[in-house]
Amino acid sequence: MQREDALTMETELERIAAQARCEPKLRFTSLAHHITRDRVHRNLLRIPQRSAAGADGQTVTAVKESFGEWIEPMLQSIHRQGYRAPAVRRVYIPKPGKTEKRPLGVPTISDRALQRSAAEVLSAIYEQDFLPCSFGGRPGLSAHHALATLTEVIAGGKISWVLEADLKNFFGSLSHEWTLRFVEHRVGDPRLISLIRRWLKAGVMEDGAVHPSDEGTPQGGSISVLLSNLYLHYVLDLWFERAVRVRLRGEARLVRYIDDFVICFQYREDALRVADALRHRLGKFGLTLETTKTKLVEFGRFAQRHAGKRGRNRPETIYFLGLTLYCTRNRKGNFKVGMRTEKSRLKRSLLSLRELMRRIRHDAISDQVADINRVLRGHYAYYGVPGNLRSLIKVYQVVERYWRRMLGSRSRDSGRLSWSTFNQIKEWNPLLRPKLRLPHRELQALAVL
Repeated sequence: MQREDALTMETELERIAAQARCEPKLRFTSLAHHITRDRVHRNLLRIPQRSAAGADGQTVTAVKESFGEWIEPMLQSIHRQGYRAPAVRRVYIPKPGKTEKRPLGVPTISDRALQRSAAEVLSAIYEQDFLPCSFGGRPGLSAHHALATLTEVIAGGKISWVLEADLKNFFGSLSHEWTLRFVEHRVGDPRLISLIRRWLKAGVMEDGAVHPSDEGTPQGGSISVLLSNLYLHYVLDLWFERAVRVRLRGEARLVRYIDDFVICFQYREDALRVADALRHRLGKFGLTLETTKTKLVEFGRFAQRHAGKRGRNRPETIYFLGLTLYCTRNRKGNFKVGMRTEKSRLKRSLLSLRELMRRIRHDAISDQVADINRVLRGHYAYYGVPGNLRSLIKVYQVVERYWRRMLGSRSRDSGRLSWSTFNQIKEWNPLLRPKLRLPHRELQALAVL
């Protein structure tokens, strides 16, 4: 029965998607009935058991056990436009390579399940509208698809300049008024509009006090990702594709992953014009560029030739999604874009692994290996792009040396553990070795072009 219900829910979303695709100007006036008991329950079951509790302090287990008690009142409140969105709990996570931290919003578990359910319904519509230049927070697309597309754009086109842009406090700067106006282009159901408004105005709990939300959307919830994507779809993507790109003299391409984006150009004068227009465009919607992180870089197949004329040994690099991109050549001597782990990200990963090994050094060796390999697996999965094997090997070697030191510190010999003994331990409890992902072209084939 559960399988039949799941198929019915998917069929309903497919119908919405087909209608949205065929009628790009249609406003959907009846959507709330798709947020059902079964849909919320399915999304609740997908939340990992160890997920952090929200402002109410309820764990995933407790919320799952009490599902029958809170689901009907929740659904009824949505239909009468009276749902009271709980405040999100604010936590802070380190920024890559920095002492400052990034604020993150943690919704309550039940609200998280509801957000995922609403996002599923709305995504059925907006996935038909989002452009191929957008990759973040979309089903079947990832940061690797964005990176693969960017490298193909640069290596396969006439690109010579890249505008590396950075938005200042993007999630905290979103205008609630503009967000709702953008949603209303496609959604005419007052119950969904009310629900989104309540989420935007829910407030943030920090140090036991709830602070009102007049602008922005907290990073952390499923609905925040969708609304952020929607915001830049109208503010940036459509503007660039329909109003800017067609007026430029040469080639130009935008690649965006939520709020991280780069714009590639054939001609420098086009890039300068767009950079100036971009500041004005973003300003109209409450967004600003971080001037210290936004720069125009000469990058591409001709950059190597021009670097010597400009007094540089090699072309500049660009940074995108945790990786440094640089100009290089393949074995046949043809131009290609190389990628390696960005220095601050590499440093952060190594510090995190060292902290983990210090914390678990008195655990059973098999448990230690399981924890270390779990982190290594995630690191390799993200940074294991073609050409970045050296960085992965460095991580493996640092982990190997530090783990030996931690194991040695447990013995009476004060840190002395011979390599022969350590290698015997590794035979029984091997560390996960570096592994690269699919080549660029295979990833590119999976991307939406």
